[in-house]
Amino acid sequence: MEHYHVVLSKTDRYILESYFHIAEHMAAFWGESCEIVIHSLEHLDSSVIKIVNGFHSGRQAGAPISELTLSYLNKMLADENLRHITYFAKNKRGETFKASTSAIIGEHNRIIGLFCINFYLNISLFSFLQNFHPQMHAEQEHISETFVENTEELMLEALDSTRNAVYSNPSITTANKNKEIIHILAQKGIFNLKDAVVIIANHMGISKNTVYMHLRNQHKS
Repeated sequence: MEHYHVVLSKTDRYILESYFHIAEHMAAFWGESCEIVIHSLEHLDSSVIKIVNGFHSGRQAGAPISELTLSYLNKMLADENLRHITYFAKNKRGETFKASTSAIIGEHNRIIGLFCINFYLNISLFSFLQNFHPQMHAEQEHISETFVENTEELMLEALDSTRNAVYSNPSITTANKNKEIIHILAQKGIFNLKDAVVIIANHMGISKNTVYMHLRNQHKS
């Protein structure tokens, strides 16, 4: 194990880098108490290639793998069914955190890296809840999201909300309302869904050719 390393292919490097934005996203979601670390197994003495909120452990990119993480990697290599481990631990300051280490799989089903989440439990309940209270993020737009059973329901929900917005806007002339509805639905990505043109056309009472015309004109403008 002490000499374990992998030679990363170009695809392996892309796979590891694809986790970078996930690390940023998870840390943003959970707040500063969540430290996210991505290890590359190419060089264990400098395995950390990405870390968010590293002030908890005092690490930065280029830091080596820890002894505990190395031991869990060894277990994963010995058991092909073991690909993630969750546990509690303490840092050098005695701060307790809940941790999860997951294998990152590359080409040829090899473990090429580790995705580690360390959530520190010394945060106050008040501070933790601040991350999940809308009033503490007044600068952000409050968004509603509707969950549906199938894609047709998704299309019709989008059509309904868009039509209400367009028809309540007096600055949009009657002649341009359908055009604007199609434009907004296209911006929402609705026409990327299968059969969207036909379904939307039927529920708007227009032909699919009219929908296609508005879509073509939108691309020209």
